[in-house]
Amino acid sequence: MVNIGVIGYGYWGPNLVRNFAELSDGKVVAVADLSPKKIELVQRRYPGVKATTDFQELLRDPGVDAIAIATPVSTHFELGMAVLKSGKHLWLEKPMCESSLQARQLVDEAEKRKLVLIVDHTFIYTGAVRKMKEIIAKGDLGRVFYYDSIRVNLGLFQRDVSVISDLAVHDFSILDFLLGEHPIAVSASGTNHFPGTPENLAYITLFYESGTIAHANVSWLAPVKVRQILIGGSKMMITYDDLEPSEKVKVYDKGVSFTEDPQQIQEMRVGYRTGDMWAPKLDGSEALKVEGEHFIDCIEHGKVPQTDGRLGLRVVELIEAATSSMRGRGESVYVQRQESKA
Repeated sequence: MVNIGVIGYGYWGPNLVRNFAELSDGKVVAVADLSPKKIELVQRRYPGVKATTDFQELLRDPGVDAIAIATPVSTHFELGMAVLKSGKHLWLEKPMCESSLQARQLVDEAEKRKLVLIVDHTFIYTGAVRKMKEIIAKGDLGRVFYYDSIRVNLGLFQRDVSVISDLAVHDFSILDFLLGEHPIAVSASGTNHFPGTPENLAYITLFYESGTIAHANVSWLAPVKVRQILIGGSKMMITYDDLEPSEKVKVYDKGVSFTEDPQQIQEMRVGYRTGDMWAPKLDGSEALKVEGEHFIDCIEHGKVPQTDGRLGLRVVELIEAATSSMRGRGESVYVQRQESKA
């Protein structure tokens, strides 16, 4: 049985505690939060769980094997390093850190101590994203031409991070998982409409060596909440609507073909294929529960998490590149080449 502590019981912490409490091979034994009211809430909901306003108690407790951090991103590095140096496995919320330098230091520390470091890019553990990965990996989509995402809503405005760190971070992790390659360049434009606050709207484009192009539209200023992704391939196309109660993923046997007959190329002969649409069956398990079980399995068997520190680092690098481009009015920022994970 892996004993887990949670630091932070604000927006996301309650979801972590609830899911960890239902694990078969793990359990929540302690929760820390600076707010006495939050601690009272934990004590009422989970009377068997130790609740404290001092996170150091979790670090000192030999009965705690792993600690999850669900606090503002500005605290991730300091708290994460303290957890690793205390010899405990680490679960970090996304984005992993404020800078790639900090993220790299956490990765090195975890590897040096042979501790599991998982970053909570929750979408990777959803049935929808896993099904899309399966379709792409089998070659059913053919060559991936584009990824187009719209991720907008009204709020929640963040004080310490921009809309890129809050919303585009999901697309960065999904793209990393689906494509298995790192972009070579990023271009972004965006703005903050309220002086002194982080950017609340952005349009981001990522370019890949394979020829794939990805685009994400993220905003806190939309009148409706939209969570949609389109993926176009040479054979088929996929739509993903996360707000659909059922049939979140749909596969379309649609596409375009160009003649390779040199005598007809001048005439731009284009063929359009329109076939069936189907909605594959998806695993309906809650993503956080799947991720929690995966975290426990990695601890017990010394495995590398699917969303490990290196994926977290790659995502932070893309946040930095997109932010730099945005503040340079869309100037392309070239990203350090990463080894393929495919």
